[in-house]
Amino acid sequence: MLDIAEELHRWVEQGRDFAVATVVAVGGSAPRPPGAALAVDADGTVAGSVSGGCVEGAVYELCRQALQDGETVVERFGYSDEDAFAVGLTCGGVIDILVAPVRRGDPVRPALATALAAAARGRTAAVARITGGPAELMGRALVVGPDGSRTGGFGGHPALDRTAAAEAGAFLDAGRTGTLEIGEQGSRCGAPLTLLVECSVPAPRMIVFGAIDFASALVRVGKFLGYHVTVCDARPVFATPARFPDADEIVAEWPHEYLRRTDVDARTVLCVLTHDAKFDLPLLRLALRLPVAYVGAMGSRRTHLDREARLREAGLSDRELARLRSPIGLDLGARTPEETALSIAAEIVATRHGGTGTSLTGAHTPIHHDGPTAPMTPTGSIGSVA
Repeated sequence: MLDIAEELHRWVEQGRDFAVATVVAVGGSAPRPPGAALAVDADGTVAGSVSGGCVEGAVYELCRQALQDGETVVERFGYSDEDAFAVGLTCGGVIDILVAPVRRGDPVRPALATALAAAARGRTAAVARITGGPAELMGRALVVGPDGSRTGGFGGHPALDRTAAAEAGAFLDAGRTGTLEIGEQGSRCGAPLTLLVECSVPAPRMIVFGAIDFASALVRVGKFLGYHVTVCDARPVFATPARFPDADEIVAEWPHEYLRRTDVDARTVLCVLTHDAKFDLPLLRLALRLPVAYVGAMGSRRTHLDREARLREAGLSDRELARLRSPIGLDLGARTPEETALSIAAEIVATRHGGTGTSLTGAHTPIHHDGPTAPMTPTGSIGSVA
């Protein structure tokens, strides 16, 4: 649901009634992960998607029905060899979808409005919703802030609220969305429950070092992928808003000095396009020892070998040097700045999700690399946290 937070936040502010369908579990091959959502307002306007298009029509009708009767339901869609014309996933996967009304006066609306407002503004928050359990609790929501504050709840079950808040806080710390089961002891309501926890976290950072034409193209691709993009170059004449209008931030400072003082985390990607040893070497000595997701550096193979030798002389270990992606990018035969930016972005995506970077044609590797998918239980959860 939070993946379409900006649109839904506008709907809430405009006082619209709507229903939202959210993927709560995935089995096998399916196009969208847990948390993906499709919403329909009272006028029939649609936002978002829950599949590659094969079940959207049926989900649309479920949303319309939820708006009419106010009922929250979980519906499973899968592939059926027996009925080729049945609504289902042609990819062969299985998805469970939570369909819930969000109407004025519905008890869940204030909590969801809080979560949508936070996500639309790029703030940190987690929303936990019951997707399996007693009918009276289905669709209820609890929103947890980064400071542990809570909004909403599960209707007179304080122990359940505390348990769900703790679990949502753990998901928030990891910045991930997923499902879990709370056993009877944790639920305090006489039955195990399944929770979907969706997290909103600030956009990950992409820091591009070197204010060159390749950097301009990479900034545009980085923004398209959802990164907060910073351009850093020691030369103020090149590091200007006029040259990088799409960047979120432009810094005229020596790259290694800026990297030493700025905040990075496990989602940050660092792209070193300076292609100059006096900038590259002190920057990479620091970058390769930071807990970031990706470090790539531009240059020829000859430049890379020389750079690697110098870094080794400076005391970097084989393990640290193995983190360096150089020459930067995948082999796409790129020539132009835009093509090169695409090759860099492709390598970043492959690194993030464990992809191989090889052609899918004729390959026997998984299309999605989010880790092995556990068997789906009757409640639609993947995995279990008792």
